[in-house]
Amino acid sequence: MHNKDQICHEDYQKTADWLLSHTQHRPKVAIICGSGLGMLADALECQDSFKYSDIPGFPQSTVKGHAGRLVFGELKGKSCVCMQGRFHMYEGHSLSKVTFPVRVFKLLGVDTLVVTNAAGSLADSYNCGDIMIIRDHINFPGLAGLNPLNGPNDDMFGPRFPPMSGVYDKSLRKMALDICKSMGVSQYVQEGVYCMVGGPNFESIAEARLLHRLGVDAVGKSLKV
Repeated sequence: MHNKDQICHEDYQKTADWLLSHTQHRPKVAIICGSGLGMLADALECQDSFKYSDIPGFPQSTVKGHAGRLVFGELKGKSCVCMQGRFHMYEGHSLSKVTFPVRVFKLLGVDTLVVTNAAGSLADSYNCGDIMIIRDHINFPGLAGLNPLNGPNDDMFGPRFPPMSGVYDKSLRKMALDICKSMGVSQYVQEGVYCMVGGPNFESIAEARLLHRLGVDAVGKSLKV
């Protein structure tokens, strides 16, 4: 027996096994499509798609505009899996449920995770519509003890005390910047610090001022967890 909010390894494995038995794709890259980017999954070739409601153990997305589908396919010759819609604490999900898909991706063989979302800018030099590549983050719920790693540690997913000093791969960040430069859009691309807050309300003026003074460049209610 285990707490209803505590998910055991067998739960993740059951979902991964179901997916592996329903698709021939073996993705190495997973992309979580944030608000406005769901159409990226539609660009995958040789698709296998599954409604979240049909996948054993998968949470359900309640956010308007999130399709609630897991899409497998090929993107530029690479085997990928895309989430059309994510899960948030403010929907009432436990953090174990919010991060459930990421651990399932690990069991599918994914070794590169690309996470996107719409966020509010706090940096004076940013313009509306700019793209920010995250170089570091502040996880406010985590600082308050709300962390998806709480509870018994599963060594198959990583150590008890994982370092956060290099979670955003430098080589991938450089690749993204180089691609943007080659496309002639580098003037719209920034690198900065993202802050995750709980939501669902937007930040007060005082909270936004506080985050700005802490060195936050963009703030949102998803992505980190």
